Amino acid sequence: MDEMFIGKDKAKMAEMDRIKKIQRRVFKVYPYAKLAAENLKILNANMAKLKTEREKKKYFKIVENYLENEFEGRLKKFSRMEGQILVKLIHRQTGVTTYKLVKDLKSGWKAFWSNNTARLFDVDLKAEYDPFNELDDFYIEGMLVKAFKEGKLQRQDPARPIDLAELSATWKEKLNRSRKAREEKEAKEKAALEENK
Repeated sequence: MDEMFIGKDKAKMAEMDRIKKIQRRVFKVYPYAKLAAENLKILNANMAKLKTEREKKKYFKIVENYLENEFEGRLKKFSRMEGQILVKLIHRQTGVTTYKLVKDLKSGWKAFWSNNTARLFDVDLKAEYDPFNELDDFYIEGMLVKAFKEGKLQRQDPARPIDLAELSATWKEKLNRSRKAREEKEAKEKAALEENK
């Protein structure tokens, strides 16, 4: 049964709804990011075995055609938010931004136009996964860890290890600072109101 929150605080309820939406999107796109990391590893291993540039280009073209035929239709159906999360999860799984992947595998020109096209849909191919500084990425990491433990998603470690204890401590400190700043601001406003009476 899904968690349900009951309360009067509309802001907290709206935030919980937003987090639930992020979770649904993460569960939908994570398998694609995982598959991208696996395919990239296979591609790099096979490219390393090839000797000439011509063989590499020919092999890459075959792989590219296969991936386009297999996934292009499904990926086009993703919403903007799903696309944004997918780009971040690809960075999490591969350690490389989607922009850099396109640039390295195709060309700088193709990466430039791909990024410009993606921006029309509010997706930045240069976006990085940064759970230590981005709150949504922190939520995503927590969702992934929980889903792995519950067996809802198949675990694949990130390209760059994430220290969960350090991550939790970082956000606890940030949220405490934010809460204290908010309380101080409210106290000053209250004092100013008292003074004006």
